[in-house]
Amino acid sequence: MKNYSYIGITFIILLFGIWAIPKIVDRLSEPDLAYILDVNKEPAVVPDFSFTNQNGETITNEDYAGKVYVAEFFFTTCPSICPIMNRNMVKIQNSFFGNPNFGVASFTINPEYDTPEILKAYAENYGVTNPNWHMMTGDKSEIYQLANVGFNLYVGEAPEVEGGFEHSGFFALIDQEGKIRSRYDENGNPIIYYDGLEDDGIQMITQDIELLLNN
Repeated sequence: MKNYSYIGITFIILLFGIWAIPKIVDRLSEPDLAYILDVNKEPAVVPDFSFTNQNGETITNEDYAGKVYVAEFFFTTCPSICPIMNRNMVKIQNSFFGNPNFGVASFTINPEYDTPEILKAYAENYGVTNPNWHMMTGDKSEIYQLANVGFNLYVGEAPEVEGGFEHSGFFALIDQEGKIRSRYDENGNPIIYYDGLEDDGIQMITQDIELLLNN
């Protein structure tokens, strides 16, 4: 009888291992997301903002409270990287179709041209369907302050450049508490921002959005 008992116990342990080990491996393989730190070495929080979206509505931080969202800076007449960024952003949007806890914040760096009407036509052209994707315009100095200081994502006027403006192709990831997050690189350093132009960057941020949404 003892032999049967040992066999039974061994069988149970084997079944548990078959069930548990893949879950443990999956858990260990999940990226550990970093908090981006501000000048005081505290988790950086997106500063308060208030702008007008493509529907003529006033949008503030409160509209993103409790949501995971991606932020970008762009302009509708951009002849180079913006079309790539926003096609990729639509891919991210579609990965979380119907999830009310995911959003996108797109801030134009050419608000004098990019009126709500222009932004609405642009959004429709690119297939923006998420009601939490707000393309925003407003006071130029406030937008530039938000980009260059709040997010530390450089934007600026550059008359000598085609399109007249300079900006990065990076996306920022913000968690439910308004804190800027990222994963670590192979050397253990935060990547800070995600490449909005390359497939690898889109894959990484999509994975990390899902991780935040599930936590």
